[in-house]
Amino acid sequence: MDATENLTASASAPDAWGIVKGYADAQNHWRRVSRQTITKLRQAMRAGGGEAGPGASQVWALAAGQIRRLSQSAELTLEDGSKQRVKTALPRDLPIGYHRLTNDDNSAVTHLIIHPGRCYLPENLQEWGWAVQLYSLRSGRSWGGGEFSDLRRFARWSGRTLGVRFLLLNPIGAPLPMSPIEASPYRPSSRLFLNPLYLSVEEVRGAAEINLSLGKLAAAGRALNEDPHINRDAIFRLKWMALERIHARFQGHRAHDLFCAQHGETLQQFAAFCVLAEHYGKSWRQWPARFRHPATAAVHEFAALHRRRIRFHTWLQWQLDEQFARAGREMPMILDVPVGVSADGFDAWFWQDMLALDVSVGAPPDAFNAHGQNWGLPPFIPHLLRDSGYEPFKLSLRAMLRHARGLRIDHVMGLFRLFWIPRAGGPQSGGYVRYKADELLAILAIESQRAKAIVVGEDLGTVERGVRPRLRRHGVLSYRLFWFEQVAPEQYPEQSMAALTTHDLFTVAGLWSGKDFAMQEKLGLHPNASETKAIRRKLSHRAGLSEIASPREAIQRAHHLLARTPCRLITATLEDALAVEERPNLPGTTTQRPNWSIALPKPLEKIQKDPFVRQLATVMKRTAGS
Repeated sequence: MDATENLTASASAPDAWGIVKGYADAQNHWRRVSRQTITKLRQAMRAGGGEAGPGASQVWALAAGQIRRLSQSAELTLEDGSKQRVKTALPRDLPIGYHRLTNDDNSAVTHLIIHPGRCYLPENLQEWGWAVQLYSLRSGRSWGGGEFSDLRRFARWSGRTLGVRFLLLNPIGAPLPMSPIEASPYRPSSRLFLNPLYLSVEEVRGAAEINLSLGKLAAAGRALNEDPHINRDAIFRLKWMALERIHARFQGHRAHDLFCAQHGETLQQFAAFCVLAEHYGKSWRQWPARFRHPATAAVHEFAALHRRRIRFHTWLQWQLDEQFARAGREMPMILDVPVGVSADGFDAWFWQDMLALDVSVGAPPDAFNAHGQNWGLPPFIPHLLRDSGYEPFKLSLRAMLRHARGLRIDHVMGLFRLFWIPRAGGPQSGGYVRYKADELLAILAIESQRAKAIVVGEDLGTVERGVRPRLRRHGVLSYRLFWFEQVAPEQYPEQSMAALTTHDLFTVAGLWSGKDFAMQEKLGLHPNASETKAIRRKLSHRAGLSEIASPREAIQRAHHLLARTPCRLITATLEDALAVEERPNLPGTTTQRPNWSIALPKPLEKIQKDPFVRQLATVMKRTAGS
């Protein structure tokens, strides 16, 4: 290692709070983090001006069977609640899971994470699936947007007719329960609970008994399908009226009681939060002070006074859970895991003591986002998250794997470090904060193995050296996009999920026709012309496309290329299958275009009859191990 490398390694080492003094950007240029930024990040961690760092959180992540010596005897509490004395070392046969070690004088508690070493990954896995933005997948039965019944029907047809083996879904977490409804699925109020807009009203228990009174609402809901964009506020108003009518007749059910018992106090707090939001507005930070923390007596008193309305929200989640479970029984679902949650939402209120609410996470500038990105999501404070034994991370994974059989972790580098941006500053004023990746990966392995769920890490953008090998050793699939890869699909690593594009990038038709680039120019986004042309040339060269080839020909040839990969999983988007030119989301825009609100151009019934969809499925199925 020469002097320059020594300097870089030293500058990239975190301080006692996990803050990194500098980083290499997407062009491999070294950027030093300013003293002012470091001070603001420490303040966000509630560190004051201290250099010493937080007290050491006691967390041991150990592989099953690993020996760990003890400096003194202690009481070991296993995950099942049983206890035993340990003197000089931990037992080698500790079960996989989460345990606690307490010193004899109760002066310290150590969280033990006994993990299997790797995430779940079947030996001969080689399958293909659709990437689906569920809100966009409407049918003739939908009330303006895709629903869990549409998902179930699409899954059944895709599996039986096309040989599809899984569906990759956008995040389906709950938004705040009021207008305007958040469009981005990556800014949920909660990752623990589901989005009521996906509920199929006419399949809710009790709907059949009042079918006549729902008729006008259903007709109004289906009329929303004529709009090429998803009108979430209109959907919300209609569904809320219908669901309140159905719930008014609800007299209780054993399955609802069991659901509430399974989810315990967290579900009750979520329901109380929703009712508080209905009373006091979208941002809990603007509520009366007595309601701003879930542990206050005022919140408990409020919940007692609003039992009926709270039961409405627990009932909604029960119905959503049942409908999503039915869809999941038709075909394995891989859920997209957002990197964070809305600062105004339930998870932030519930876990506010562990969150840095004065900063947000994002990404530094890169080739496709010259100004960087600010996602507006508050990060967990590393040492406080560790103090909790990573409870928010465990509960979020568990909730998403309740009926899914895979996770795609958005911005998986966040398990290692996150780019924190101080309030009122842009991405240029941000800096990286490190997390204990070994501990987070250990928890991910436990939850993956327990659910028999595959894990994909979205490792795009600026990836540190060494991150991908560590993910590979833990059984996490890499994510390989044709647009970004410099080698042919036949050379992609086997332990990966391959795709042409994502929701944030151009569709094949949008790239080939030039309409995506033209849209960016029209919106004043200053798109990277040379990068875009290089990707188009790569597609043309590898697929053998002439300049006069049609978008559909480009789509089919591109998927022929993709289908040659040895990757464990490959996906095709429904946007490409329908030759859509608009991408679901255009980073850097908010009000300029309808991000996350563009419906597919055909309803489910016509998709099922579309010959090009079937042709594309044949291409994907031919070499994908189906």
